[in-house]
Amino acid sequence: MIANFGYKDGSGDYFISIDTDKCNGCGDCVPVCPAGVLEVRDNEFDPLADDKMAAVKEEHRKKIKYSCAQCKPEMNMKNLPCIMACPPDAIAHSW
Repeated sequence: MIANFGYKDGSGDYFISIDTDKCNGCGDCVPVCPAGVLEVRDNEFDPLADDKMAAVKEEHRKKIKYSCAQCKPEMNMKNLPCIMACPPDAIAHSW
């Protein structure tokens, strides 16, 4: 399942997507994010599962465009720190 964390407004879609089937909850993405956007928590999309997953912290969901801005201008979308740090390739950005 693809979990989308973020928002949509008149200027576009701003989501960080986590593929919950690929994410193994390793947490490698958390320390490389300069804005501290990501966290590891219980897999809320499969409450019967006993596993963890990466997710966007609640306080960043409505401002993800701005929280991630420091990585976006200079970097190619595929070279973002969180994407590069994710061994199972479970993270994507919509913008």
